[in-house]
Amino acid sequence: MATEWYKLSIDQTLKEVGSALDRGLAADEAARRLTERGPNELQEKAGRSKLEIIWEQFANILTVLLILAAGVSAFLGDWIEAVAILIIVVLNGILGYSQEYRAEQSMAALKRMSVPIVRVRRDGRLQEVSARDLVPGDVVVLETGNIVPADGRVTTSVNMRIEEAALTGESEPVEKDQSLVFNDDHALGDRRNMVYSGTLVNYGRGEFVVTSTGMETELGHIANLIQGVEEDDTPLQARLDRLGRALAYAALALITVMIVLGLLRGETDYGELLLTAVSLAVAAIPEALTAVVTIALSLGAQRMLKRQALIRRLPAVETLGSVTIICSDKTGTLTLNRMTVQAVDMANHTYSFQHNEATRRLEIMKVGGETPHLGTNPTLDLLLVSGALNSDAILAHETEAQAIGDPTEAALVNAAALVEMRKPDLEHAFPRIAEVPFDSTRKRMTTVHRVPSNDDEVPDSLAAVWQRRDLAQVTEPPFVAFTKGSVDGLLQISASVWDEGQVKPIDDGWRQRIMTAHDEMAAKGMRVLGMALRGWSSQPDKNDEETLERDLIFVGMFGLIDPPRPEVRDSVAKCKAAGIRPVMITGDHPLTARHIAQQIGIADNDKFITGQELDRLSP
Repeated sequence: MATEWYKLSIDQTLKEVGSALDRGLAADEAARRLTERGPNELQEKAGRSKLEIIWEQFANILTVLLILAAGVSAFLGDWIEAVAILIIVVLNGILGYSQEYRAEQSMAALKRMSVPIVRVRRDGRLQEVSARDLVPGDVVVLETGNIVPADGRVTTSVNMRIEEAALTGESEPVEKDQSLVFNDDHALGDRRNMVYSGTLVNYGRGEFVVTSTGMETELGHIANLIQGVEEDDTPLQARLDRLGRALAYAALALITVMIVLGLLRGETDYGELLLTAVSLAVAAIPEALTAVVTIALSLGAQRMLKRQALIRRLPAVETLGSVTIICSDKTGTLTLNRMTVQAVDMANHTYSFQHNEATRRLEIMKVGGETPHLGTNPTLDLLLVSGALNSDAILAHETEAQAIGDPTEAALVNAAALVEMRKPDLEHAFPRIAEVPFDSTRKRMTTVHRVPSNDDEVPDSLAAVWQRRDLAQVTEPPFVAFTKGSVDGLLQISASVWDEGQVKPIDDGWRQRIMTAHDEMAAKGMRVLGMALRGWSSQPDKNDEETLERDLIFVGMFGLIDPPRPEVRDSVAKCKAAGIRPVMITGDHPLTARHIAQQIGIADNDKFITGQELDRLSP
């Protein structure tokens, strides 16, 4: 039984793998383990050789019958017929070989990737080694931007968040915590004390001790399952095989009947009788059938290639017409793989971000059937400005709302950019002078900004927003601090609530209203972030959480989710109309998965099944 590393403490894990946190492995021990376990890479089954691809072009009954027919024709002296049949067989083989060989070469090119260099602690010092040389027991150092090279138990996490969408389907980066030790079974995406090969460090830094490498990693298990799939004949191949057998039996029957009839009529020239019977049998075989099928499939493969779909084997083109169920991943396939603000909630107001099919852009719509709303509410402006300034993400494009950085923070920056409040302009008007970074204990982040003292310090692009002086209570103090984090945590340190430009004391009624809105967003599978602020008459003398994170004014909440691709709903509808049942398979949170499935039309009820429940089902 495989070791459940997420249920072990750091000391227990180090003991199991025979390593030490401060020294790592000795170089000679690492070399011994590498020889014993092999390199840290996915072992792939050998691809088809040229001879195998050539052989497959002729290894079917129809082609064999054609070759036999050519031989018989040559034996009977009909060389024109024999040469014509052989030309058809050879051209058919060349066409099929060239198409499939090019596909194999393209697949091989897609799989070639550079082997990363990783920082590992050996003999008590940090070294840089190839990821292929990692072995269980190595202590690996991770930083933002690193790809995790192997599976392991987290030993140090400094605000380390890892994007595991490729493995679990969870679009939101997972915050790692080395102190966690689980007693119960947990799904892969919930094991916050583990890291897995192929995932990406999105934020922070940390260290982990390697527990599994190569094909023993979770990624290796997936690769092993994929490679273990047995290949069956496609429906077309099966039908052609049946046709070939039927023709072979028919030819034998025809030869037998002709010989019997000849003998009954008293024919004595047995050689002539046999040649006549074989000639009729050869004439019954459709020489052009295989060529027509190969040409049709090749043309289909070329058409699919123009649509960005690479067909590895020609018969696979035909199977697309026999599909009855499509199983699809969620993150990045059905969704954009980009966290996006879907809703904002303020005192007595809720707005949703909806995709406009005509303009292909997101628009802000007020919930409750009112007219479209775009940047005309000062409180909404304040919330969007707060979210954009209280983030480290940056806009990647001068004109489009495309930010790079932590997915959640990028979503906040993009939301502000939608109403023409772009991050560079905001930072110019409200320069950051101090901050208290996010950490997993507080679950908050605070930034302090200088407020523009006059209109000349405000960029022209923000002039319209700046002139809405309902923001006076925030903009009059020369400094302002913005804090974002979990809603329940912010409510504990907030003394007031922002209500239409007025600051009102927060009471049980307000708390209940805020938490109700929070729960409604969470029930739709959204990640909910709260925003609060506080004005300062002078620059704070201390930049710590005790000073900055108290007596805040709660402004509102963001509801974020990885939204479905705009074109997916139409694609799902077309599948259903064609009699194809689409199924979504994801490691994401069940509530999020259900919400996305309902949005795109895959599901019209609340039924779903988790991976752990699926494991418990009997075969």
